[in-house]
Amino acid sequence: MQAMVAAHSNDDPRKLREMLDKAASLAVDHSLRSVVVGLAAEEGDLLFPELVAYVESALRMDDAIFRMTRERAVLLLSDVDREGAEEVVGRLCSGFNDRFARLREPEVGFSFFEIAPNEGEISVKRILPMLFPSKLH
Repeated sequence: MQAMVAAHSNDDPRKLREMLDKAASLAVDHSLRSVVVGLAAEEGDLLFPELVAYVESALRMDDAIFRMTRERAVLLLSDVDREGAEEVVGRLCSGFNDRFARLREPEVGFSFFEIAPNEGEISVKRILPMLFPSKLH
């Protein structure tokens, strides 16, 4: 039971800052694009934590995921543009749906923010409102 609680707990807020710093560093130091993806589900969605755990297990070494709440997560995909990030997210969701038999697919909203080499300041205050607008569409 304890492992189950830990799997669904929120991450340390410093991890999100570290993820954004990493994306900024890749952009400035190596001219590499990265994409920050907001994943959001309706409150109480029981499948979303399972999807987040699956995505985390399937990430590359240079990618990362941050659990904000039970229904919100931020994904960093390094060395991809927005189109590439959309393909990666699509493959991850398809893999989750194929691997785990469900009565329904999780209802998840996705928002994408590409960090380009000339992006300028990247802050949590700037990016989170773009990733998580007030309502899911």
